[in-house]
Amino acid sequence: MAYILVVDDEEKMQHLLSIMLVRQGYSVDRAGDGAKALEMIKANPYDMVISDIRMPNMDGMELLNAIKELDIPCPVVFITAFATVDSAVDAMRQGVADYITKPFEEERILLTVERTLGISRIIAENIDLKQQLLEVYGGRELVYISKEMTELMKNASRVSKSDTAVLITGESGTGKEVIAGFIHHSSPRSKARFVPVNCAAISPNLVESELFGHEKGAFTGADRRTKGKFEYANGGTLFLDEIGDLPQEAQAKLLRALQDKKIQRVGGNQEIPLDVRIICATNQDLNKLVESGKFRQDLYYRINVFPLEAPPLRDRVDDIVPLAEYFLKQLKDGKAVTLTDGAIRTLKEYSWPGNVRELANAMERVMILYPGDGSVTAETLSFLRSMPTATCTNDRFDLPPEGISLETIQYDFVKQALELTGNNQTAAAKLLGLTRAKFRVLAKQAADEDA
Repeated sequence: MAYILVVDDEEKMQHLLSIMLVRQGYSVDRAGDGAKALEMIKANPYDMVISDIRMPNMDGMELLNAIKELDIPCPVVFITAFATVDSAVDAMRQGVADYITKPFEEERILLTVERTLGISRIIAENIDLKQQLLEVYGGRELVYISKEMTELMKNASRVSKSDTAVLITGESGTGKEVIAGFIHHSSPRSKARFVPVNCAAISPNLVESELFGHEKGAFTGADRRTKGKFEYANGGTLFLDEIGDLPQEAQAKLLRALQDKKIQRVGGNQEIPLDVRIICATNQDLNKLVESGKFRQDLYYRINVFPLEAPPLRDRVDDIVPLAEYFLKQLKDGKAVTLTDGAIRTLKEYSWPGNVRELANAMERVMILYPGDGSVTAETLSFLRSMPTATCTNDRFDLPPEGISLETIQYDFVKQALELTGNNQTAAAKLLGLTRAKFRVLAKQAADEDA
């Protein structure tokens, strides 16, 4: 559903346009002048604005210029009884999407609105495309030759053709979001948005607002109507990462949204229909969370229709070298970098507890330490051999006679865990056998100690 703002100092004209648009299924707000309209545009996301030119306080041209200065991606259509060829040409030069004169026919208005909303969608798609390009050049492409990943991607390709709910499991850093992105871009929804949400990174108090949106005044600080991720992803794919960290109250509302295919914004009564494909991911064992009562069983069945497991990097050794070469090439602006036999052996012998994310970080470190054009050798990668491995043959720690600083060792382990996992707190907590909440406390204390 598109949101349109009608701006006119004549109440009758506002009412007439609103009736025409609401009858076509659009949601309409009204303002009597440009100044009021600008306040509403700052507070609410609109898909387009229909504005009179001559108005008190702030006219249409001033409103258009203010929208451009604020860099708000909202096309504007002018409608006026004082049209001349010169004013029309000037308005088009200033960036107005279209220009209609009074009196007008309803069909003309509706055709203009439909065409302008097409412009609005193109603007949104361009913004999304820029983000996708940033992700590709940030090293998020799929690179693999191993049979484990080949089989996984075959299944991902198969399920992409349907709207089936997918649950991607695997350790942190294994590329679950990249796999989800592949499913979306291989699907019939590829022209619509792919919207990722990290459930673990949202404050429990804001989960519902983040997912479903909120109305102005719904809670303290809600100074504008905001679309949630579900609404933003309508027509496309919503990727819920770290779904196991979703609070139980939010789990119930997510289940209802998936069942009814409708949502309500926080503080609102209007039901908004949904057409969204859901892909979830987690590095936790949801079966155990269900057994312990921390995750709803009915929601688990709803999202786990087609499970995919992303293998850890240590189980897809054949991919380590191609991935390393890919990351190095990206960091060298497309220039290939040679790995010696010793470097290849070092890469394959290392356990990679942080998976692909750790490998990407390690290659970036190589380029910082050795920025020249020479080959990457085993000596270049010597810092990997000094890192602790994921396995340990002795659980006992012998306390030296002189004693230790437990606090210092604790903070050092926190820092090492963050380094190994590319600053992913959930994965770092798992390495140390801690809850994410406990790890966050220790990480903050460690950071304060360094300050």
